[in-house]
Amino acid sequence: MTTPQFIPLPTIIMLFPFFLLFTLSLFLTETERTLAIIKPDGVSGNHTDSVKETILNHGFKITEESFIQLDEDRVKSFYAEHSSRNFFPSLIEYMTSGPVLIMVLEKGNAIADWRTLIGPTDPLRAKVTHPHSIRAICGLNLQENCVHGSDSPQSAAREISFFFKRTSSGHVYKHDEL
Repeated sequence: MTTPQFIPLPTIIMLFPFFLLFTLSLFLTETERTLAIIKPDGVSGNHTDSVKETILNHGFKITEESFIQLDEDRVKSFYAEHSSRNFFPSLIEYMTSGPVLIMVLEKGNAIADWRTLIGPTDPLRAKVTHPHSIRAICGLNLQENCVHGSDSPQSAAREISFFFKRTSSGHVYKHDEL
């Protein structure tokens, strides 16, 4: 029978500040919000439930969501930064081809964690480099890649407010009149 080994008190005292900082960091991790969209191919391919389940299983909270059909003006406005790109007309056609599910996700490090979970933009590349990512599983091609995720805190704030506005009372006003 072996006797239990105890950590000497001076060692405990020396390690206490590190333990305290580590413990506090677990509780003080600032939550972050990001926008997630299940695109028309994800909705039509019946991936909505599995994507939402993956989101929840990875510690995200879905704080707001709206199932809508986007119109051309809304898509042009949302993707305005791509308006000079040659793929812009097909992007508009694609994003207006069917309903989308728009969600606000929340957790510590939400933006980076969601981008990691969805994988590379190109599903064919994702199948090789990130085979368990959402795009590797659900995406069809570079354009029809199933999901969208904000790429920075600035983009997340802009994109969330694009679809979900808060009134002065804190009530969320959803732009689902489309």
